[in-house]
Amino acid sequence: MRVADMNWMQVEAVLEHEDRAVLPLGSTEQHAYLSLATDSILAERVATAAAEPLGVPVFPVVSYGITPYFTAYPGTVTLRSATFLSLVREILEGISEAGFRRILIVNGHGGNAPAQALAAEWAAEHPGARIQFHNWWNAPRTIAKVREIDPNASHASWMESFPWTRVEGVTVPREPKPMVDLTRLSSLDPRETRSLLGDGSFGGLHRRSDDEILAVWEVAIQETRELLAGGWS
Repeated sequence: MRVADMNWMQVEAVLEHEDRAVLPLGSTEQHAYLSLATDSILAERVATAAAEPLGVPVFPVVSYGITPYFTAYPGTVTLRSATFLSLVREILEGISEAGFRRILIVNGHGGNAPAQALAAEWAAEHPGARIQFHNWWNAPRTIAKVREIDPNASHASWMESFPWTRVEGVTVPREPKPMVDLTRLSSLDPRETRSLLGDGSFGGLHRRSDDEILAVWEVAIQETRELLAGGWS
């Protein structure tokens, strides 16, 4: 049900019986030893896996977000907040004009948080439209599963190390990294941030077993699917 795999006639046919759509939001930023596109990969994959059994179309992921604090790491690309919010607003307009009335935003990047307020504002301006904003990685059941496995988990740690976000041929440290002081981190400029973080992870193990990380993935998919199926009241 990815729109990227459909033509306009197929989307028109879907609209005859379905008014829901999904918009994933990601970013292009450093994730230590993982792909720079980790947030985009995960947002689109969880959205697609959740939506496919319901027959709900998933629009292409917005692969750039708000990430000024990581710009000292090569490969990180940030948008200004105003640019990002304008982009998301215009995408919502396009999805709505096509005929979709219920839109689930599946967000994969914490820096994109301002889009949640934008979504509420946009919905208020469009009577008859409904919109939900879903941070898939810290939704209640998903983050509870992460904490159950290992509470030392954060940006670029094991909780984002899925088979599809790992970079081929890269060996990661086996020892856990001390967790960073997030209060201190929030006051630093990009170069200071890189100096403090080193490889870019916020701390914890870089990788756990696939059984553990895939257990988190299954919870995330189910939680997202349930929201898409019945969370519009």
